[in-house]
Amino acid sequence: MFRRWFFAFVGVGGVAVLAYLAVAWRPALAPIEPPSPSSFPSGLVEKGQALASAGRCIDCHTVRGGPTGAGGVAFERMLGIVFSTNITPDADTGIGRWSRAAFARALREGISRDGSHLFPVFPFVHFTMLSDGDIDALYAYLMTLPPVKAVAPSDSIPFPLDIRALQETWTAVYLEPGPYRPDPSHDARWNRGAYLVEGVAHCADCHTPRNLFGAEERGHPLGGAPVGTLIATPLDITPSPAPWTQAEMVRYLRSGESETHGTALAAMQRVVLSLRPLPDSDIEAMAVYLGSQMAARPNHERAMAKALASPEPRNDDERLGAQLYLNACGRCHEKPGATPESARAPIGLSSALWMDDPNNFLHIVLDGIQRQDGLPGPTMPAFRDALNDREIGGIAQFLRRTRTTLSAWGEMPVMVKKMRGASAP
Repeated sequence: MFRRWFFAFVGVGGVAVLAYLAVAWRPALAPIEPPSPSSFPSGLVEKGQALASAGRCIDCHTVRGGPTGAGGVAFERMLGIVFSTNITPDADTGIGRWSRAAFARALREGISRDGSHLFPVFPFVHFTMLSDGDIDALYAYLMTLPPVKAVAPSDSIPFPLDIRALQETWTAVYLEPGPYRPDPSHDARWNRGAYLVEGVAHCADCHTPRNLFGAEERGHPLGGAPVGTLIATPLDITPSPAPWTQAEMVRYLRSGESETHGTALAAMQRVVLSLRPLPDSDIEAMAVYLGSQMAARPNHERAMAKALASPEPRNDDERLGAQLYLNACGRCHEKPGATPESARAPIGLSSALWMDDPNNFLHIVLDGIQRQDGLPGPTMPAFRDALNDREIGGIAQFLRRTRTTLSAWGEMPVMVKKMRGASAP
């Protein structure tokens, strides 16, 4: 009797596995001869280059100092380490034998030319929104890159999560197939901004928290999320008490700097650089869309007054924090115009000071702010070696208490020590 039930169970299980594999199976698309770069119109290639920049294609597929688009960049995710692939038109190791149809399927469905499922580290859940014309342009640009023969390292993902066919379940649940469909309740500029923010630039990939399966939480779009040791700022609410204006958002997306919210950190600076090829009309559209997603901080008038005030310290700990702050930071942050580089947001308006998590603020104090590739705006020295954990914690708690309406961050010396180790150069 037991044997009969056992074999019945095994048989049913086997049928279920075969049925799943049949559903997950995707056919390979026929390889093509690599197209000649001259077969693509120059205007289409230029458009594709701008889109590839805004979509960070080259950044994600180029190892620092390595050949453009040759892959090999490591991405640490919950399931393990995934390496970006070669997207140059090399016939053997890149996408040189991919047809336009194979390329579009990868972007819209997360399926490689050979029929295997792509891991969602590749943001096909966003690229699925791309229009046919933009896919044509991206394909044209990538097919005109210099071909590079390079094979990415093997992914480091534990069994059975490394079975790509299992991605069928993830994709079925979390992929909403595109292309983007305009919202008729909004005008053309808003829809253009939504297309760029949600699709091409895939801002939610960093700014939306993820669930246990590594998918973006649909109930908290653009709600802020950890990125390495930092926190990608929420875009559904203004952390700082100063509401974002369209003009200020445009300035931030163009320069990485805002007079009322602070300066972009390293990862966001790279995003700002990637948006440079987009025309002003696109940046303005992104600002319109992002502005429509952001709610003002509750009681922001009271919070604004507190942020711009300079109350006296109340106890010995605050007096120590105040003195350290004035000595280390006051020259730039308490004397506007004293130096050319001090035209910066009042420290009480810095988004980092108003976050629930102190990591961004501590990162700024420990490692300073440097500007990448000629971006305008202020810089800030690192205080990693100049101040100890207690001193940095004292400054943080003094500013948190005197310049915000929020509760203290907690045991700061412990947090500083942890951040000091996590962000060590």
